[in-house]
Amino acid sequence: MEDHRDEEYVKPKSVFRAFTGEGQKLGSTAPQVMGTSSPAQQAENEAKASSAIVINESEPITNIQIRLADGGRLVQKFNHSHRIRDIRLFIVDARPAMAATSFVLMTTFPNKELTDENQTLKEANLLNAVIVQRLT
Repeated sequence: MEDHRDEEYVKPKSVFRAFTGEGQKLGSTAPQVMGTSSPAQQAENEAKASSAIVINESEPITNIQIRLADGGRLVQKFNHSHRIRDIRLFIVDARPAMAATSFVLMTTFPNKELTDENQTLKEANLLNAVIVQRLT
């Protein structure tokens, strides 16, 4: 025990705390998609959509990762000969609420909108790529 009565009080330094607020994703001004279903229903829709894609095992296969506007992520196998419209149909089958909303598909880097939906995945250079869905 020490006697500090005759010393001037010095406030101790406060402990640093990182930002504890809520973050917002930049560039995400699109409204939330309404009508989200239960996780079980969502898994069932994804399984149904995945089985709707016909994979020819004798042709080359690629994995496409799709980052959805609602924050979800889908990974699906496609043949190199599948078209970009097949990816769009897969998204609508996996998330039926997306059928009523208009969206575009984009590559991640460099950011490029996939406008020609008749291109094959190989022609569009989307083999083992990540595709981002943006609501319009």
